[in-house]
Amino acid sequence: MNVLASIAVLGFLILFHESGHFLAAISQRIRVNGFSIGFGPALIQKQINGVTFAIRALPLGGFVSFPDVGKGSNIPADDPDLLQNRPIAQRALVISAGVIANLLLAWILLAGQASLIGIPNQPDPGVLIMSVQQGEAADIAGLSPGDRIVSISGKSLGTDQEAVKLFINKVQNAPEEKILIERIREDKQETISIKPSNNLGNGKIGAQLQPNFTNEIHPAKNISEIITHADTQFIDFLTRTINGYKGLVTDFGATSQQLSGPVKIVEIGAHLSEQGGSGLILFAALISINLAVLNSLPLPLLDGGQLALLLFEGVRGRPVPEPIQQAIVQSGFLLIVGLSVVLIIRDTTQLNMFQQLISH
Repeated sequence: MNVLASIAVLGFLILFHESGHFLAAISQRIRVNGFSIGFGPALIQKQINGVTFAIRALPLGGFVSFPDVGKGSNIPADDPDLLQNRPIAQRALVISAGVIANLLLAWILLAGQASLIGIPNQPDPGVLIMSVQQGEAADIAGLSPGDRIVSISGKSLGTDQEAVKLFINKVQNAPEEKILIERIREDKQETISIKPSNNLGNGKIGAQLQPNFTNEIHPAKNISEIITHADTQFIDFLTRTINGYKGLVTDFGATSQQLSGPVKIVEIGAHLSEQGGSGLILFAALISINLAVLNSLPLPLLDGGQLALLLFEGVRGRPVPEPIQQAIVQSGFLLIVGLSVVLIIRDTTQLNMFQQLISH
């Protein structure tokens, strides 16, 4: 049930992202001929008012399509309602609307949680282990998702992101050295040792970390407290997400090991949903922000890549030639699908259930 809940959240976030593009286009009376969730062949499709709505076989995203001219189309090339004939500012709004929609949704979720469910009380100290890579130091030491680390090398961890930073700094400064940590699992506290591996001179344990949070909440006192809480969490999530993607450039070797594919994301969502509605809302807000930041990257097929082409057009004074655009889109599709497949295979082989199956 928890897995289904996390899958449903991912589907909803993709739907919301594509709806941003769709609504930005139709609100400006720009022609749209397709709205799809997923890629590849359509499993279900229905045409409404000239727009084909579809659910496709590869659930790795979605897209809003616009009619082409030529190829037997009866739409004249100079039709003012074609996206390509609109001013750059209007096209930029359509392209960026998905990112804006995801950021707005994340803030609304956080504010909604604060107003309807309540504001979390100050959590207990420590960091949560969200996932563990097979064969890495955390796995060898016996750490598992859901464990809470409360101290490292005799130093108590604080709360929130500062606890995560302290833990990471201690690990990075101790490659190939044994470290004593205090772990709490199912209300049982014990001291275990862990030996970070050496990754280009920095210690690494192969685990995804999350600040500890509590299920205990209190009702919001007023609208100001709701807005302040939502703003604080939103900025924290956004900053951490941007820093994570920045790490792919500044420290690719270490950060690439923390990349999560659809399988791992669903597993993390299922784990967070065990914390109740509050955990699932936090998962939805965090993934929505991740989708926004990811789509902002200037990579082929992503919104950021299309905005880069649009900027180039504005500087150049005319559009990028169609064959080049097609080549960029096709290469981007292969890159994203290929990376997703690799991450799916890697993450699936690390699932506990899969390990149990192949061991028999």
